[in-house]
Amino acid sequence: MTISILAYDEKSGSYGGAATTGSLCVGGWVLRGDAEAGLSASQGSLPSTMWGTGVLNLMRQGLSAEEALAQTVAPDTGRAQRQLSALDLQGGTANHTGRESIPAAGFRQAKHVIVSGNLLSSETVLDACLDGFLASTAPFEQRLLDALDRAAATGGDSRGLLSAALLVVRRSAAPLTLRVDRSDTPLRDLRALHGHATKGAYADWAATVPTLDDPYLGEPFSKIVSQ
Repeated sequence: MTISILAYDEKSGSYGGAATTGSLCVGGWVLRGDAEAGLSASQGSLPSTMWGTGVLNLMRQGLSAEEALAQTVAPDTGRAQRQLSALDLQGGTANHTGRESIPAAGFRQAKHVIVSGNLLSSETVLDACLDGFLASTAPFEQRLLDALDRAAATGGDSRGLLSAALLVVRRSAAPLTLRVDRSDTPLRDLRALHGHATKGAYADWAATVPTLDDPYLGEPFSKIVSQ
């Protein structure tokens, strides 16, 4: 399966996406985003990375997720085999699931969150992913990981899972881009990687770099904790 979730957290101003699949390098293929445009998840049997960047470019210009997705999908004659979700800066969502997507395929959404998937054991995997996010009381980034765990536990793919990724962006912090490109336990490894990236020396260093809200932020090199 490929399943992805995109969400906006009003409390922190964060935009986050997470994905997992039974193939390699899901982070490189599926997730795109930045805090000046929003997020996208481009997937399917023949995914287009150009869809992922294209819909972001349109949302950066001020189009809503629905408007940007419609303009991205319409001219592509291969759209029946592709899937795209978009999340705009206001938390609006949109999805295209091509009619030739490998079943089970579809999407679910709630306020400021959208889940999409294909090659699922059943559509209950979509429900489980969304419910896992909505029910979690953990911090935002861990809620995204909880959603993937719930989806995997509710059927998944006969191929098993091989890769997983997490992308979180906001104006007040450096992007958090974590990828497990190949592993027998990608969700467990992604959660461990998240722990390493958000605690200790790496997290201390990441807090010193420029951000969109403070583009000239930066400590003298001698004061920065080495990676």
